[in-house]
Amino acid sequence: MSRRRVVITGLGPVSAHGLGIEPLWAALCEGRSALAPIRAFDARGFAAASAGELPEGFDVKELVPKSYRKGTKVMARDIEIAVGGAVTAVKDAGLSTRGTDADHPPTIAPDRFGCHIGAGLIAANVDELTAALATSTKKDGPDAGRFDPAAWGAQGMQELTPLWLLKYLPNMLACHVTIIHDCQGPSNTITCNEASSGLSLAESQRVIERGAADACLSGGADSKINLMGYLRQELAGRSAPCTVDEDATKKIKPFDPTSPGTLVGEGGGILVLEAEETARARGARVHALLAGTGASQSWCDDTVGIVPDPTGESLADAIESALRDAGMTARDIDAVIPYGCGIPELDALEANALKLVFGDALSAKPIVTLAPSIGACVAGFGIIAVSVAVKCLAEQRLPARLNAVNTQGLLATAAPSQACALRNILVCTPSLGGQNSAVVISRAPSA
Repeated sequence: MSRRRVVITGLGPVSAHGLGIEPLWAALCEGRSALAPIRAFDARGFAAASAGELPEGFDVKELVPKSYRKGTKVMARDIEIAVGGAVTAVKDAGLSTRGTDADHPPTIAPDRFGCHIGAGLIAANVDELTAALATSTKKDGPDAGRFDPAAWGAQGMQELTPLWLLKYLPNMLACHVTIIHDCQGPSNTITCNEASSGLSLAESQRVIERGAADACLSGGADSKINLMGYLRQELAGRSAPCTVDEDATKKIKPFDPTSPGTLVGEGGGILVLEAEETARARGARVHALLAGTGASQSWCDDTVGIVPDPTGESLADAIESALRDAGMTARDIDAVIPYGCGIPELDALEANALKLVFGDALSAKPIVTLAPSIGACVAGFGIIAVSVAVKCLAEQRLPARLNAVNTQGLLATAAPSQACALRNILVCTPSLGGQNSAVVISRAPSA
């Protein structure tokens, strides 16, 4: 029995440029960056005071059915991004679901509709913890006023709302999306940092290929633009120093050794993946083919994975696996979208991996860099990158590249948008923790 081909019929990226592929694509081609001083909190005490935030008009309550608006009260920002991306992707795919068109029968039978969404480590809202922590201190003695674990257990935790934890469990992204759209097929959550989105696409691909579902909502979302999440990024030594008075749009320089680090972005989104036969049968517009996926695990000298496998061998293994899955060789790839976040050690790792795969041909492979425009979107990066790859193939165009000057032989230096003959694009990323993902996207097959 031959495996079923998997196609992309719905795009739902969410980025600092807005909801959907069109505002993102327009900004990338124009060379516009959305990096700016943080609005969510006063970041002047951090080394980096700028990031890529979603536009102020993003409101998840306007994206869900009226009957589900109460559910938005227990949505962390990461969940909101996934929900917004799912609604956008479902509409783009021309599907009727309970969440978009409850008056009509669902286009995909609920038990044949799966969902796989990657998530990061969701940080709790500091304001919500304040009341609980304020009651969790020693009352007298030399340590009066200091945090008391016993008081936290006896009293402090009682100050949290009963549903508090439901905002911060990583599987709640897929939970809300599946409830809204009535996805009753196979569902899973993958939490592997930057590799999460790509690995979720691979999971959906396998589910559809083996016939366990006809379609899946698949992707990832992440937001580090909150006090706890942002502090973790800074303590990991990833942030580029950037005061509120500095031009953040010039900071990130992918694959340039002079890059001072990265600036985070919130974002991600969802794609609709379908078996090609199902998509064709309903007359769907096919954006592109999910030709192959691959994954691997890196060794990490520091045991934490801040800079895993600097040789790039493990990431190269994931790329080679994706190429085999797609039935291709390195020669078939016309462009690459790596993570390219501007952290020199991680960029060097990716460059080493690409050199292992492409050899001398790498110098002629166009590199698409997204971080200078939207920030490093961590678990949400992969789905944004795949959405951009789909648009590149459809438009036969590469977006502009920003900032980098000396990219040591990689075709990643700053350049305007330009037309380019494209058949297959590789999206790949290492991750904090050592997981690697690779995805090959191909032009939409003819009917």
